Amino acid sequence: MKDRSKLGHDSIFKHLKIIDLSTVLAGPSVGTFFAELGAKVIKIEHPTHGDITNTWRLPQETDLSKQSAYYASVNFQKELIKLDLSAESAYDLFVKELIDAHIILINFKKGDDAKLKVRPEDLWAINPSLIIGKITGFGSQNDRIAYDLILQAETGFMAMNGTPESGPVKMPVALIDVLAAHQLKEGLLLALLQSAQDPKGRVVSVSLYDAAICSLANQAANYLMSAQVPQRMGSLHPNIAPYGEIFQSKDDKLLTFAIGSDQHFHKLLSTLDLLKLEDEQKFKSNIARVKNRTALAQIIQEKVGELLAEPLLSDLQKLGVPAAQIQTLDQVFANPNAQELVRVEQIDGQSTKRVSQIAFNFET
Repeated sequence: MKDRSKLGHDSIFKHLKIIDLSTVLAGPSVGTFFAELGAKVIKIEHPTHGDITNTWRLPQETDLSKQSAYYASVNFQKELIKLDLSAESAYDLFVKELIDAHIILINFKKGDDAKLKVRPEDLWAINPSLIIGKITGFGSQNDRIAYDLILQAETGFMAMNGTPESGPVKMPVALIDVLAAHQLKEGLLLALLQSAQDPKGRVVSVSLYDAAICSLANQAANYLMSAQVPQRMGSLHPNIAPYGEIFQSKDDKLLTFAIGSDQHFHKLLSTLDLLKLEDEQKFKSNIARVKNRTALAQIIQEKVGELLAEPLLSDLQKLGVPAAQIQTLDQVFANPNAQELVRVEQIDGQSTKRVSQIAFNFET
């Protein structure tokens, strides 16, 4: 892999100034995205309340003078200013920063923007060309308080996730926040392109609800086109088999295969010495394998249970068969490729770490 530190990411937006008034995860992660690309990002927080995520701590995070890991995850390379915008003197300082800013990020509850004088008309009176990046829970006209859990519950993600035995299960990351952040980044980048031609003020608004619905992808199409309401299937794929079944190797490693084609299936069977299954009608096509996936998984497990994980995975990967060992995060970050995406920042004597918001490369 290329050395990401030498790709010039950190100077792309060196001319941009961004004011980050947002809190929690979605908005701040957008600010970090631009900061990693060289923008000057000023995060403004209330001097008493700050960002609520600084109170979201693991049991071992007892030193309240240090940033929480959650907060650090999306607040990289930002200049922090403590201001109570309801105070006139603090608002005046805010105005001075706003005058030459290009983007402002906000996620206030309905009505709070008016109280704090950060509505579009307030901001454009100060800076007519300002781009306003706005995140809401359920839309600009809805005052419901939105947390990722609530969105996962109401947009189908929890109902689909888990197993019949487990019941509905939340994704273990704030997935809807992450998806909304990506939507807002895309909208802001388009707004910057538009501003190069016509530098007028713009609002780019993304709701967590819309971001979640737009991310239902194939599961939404399965329902819309076939009236198939997704059921909890664990890691199984509703359209492909074997795909997502978990197999245990002889050395007790947990493996999974993504067999997306008949060619993959043939190579898997060849590696497992199970080519005779190709002659059975119930395994001849993907549709047949989906219908008979339980019986197929039992046969595959018998063979996998006789083999060591590492040589099996090596053989499959050489043949181009998608296969992997299920890894915990300590195993994930033992990989040098994952370590390349770790960003470190020293803040008041604290070494903070998070993963990068930048997953793309400019290849030459």
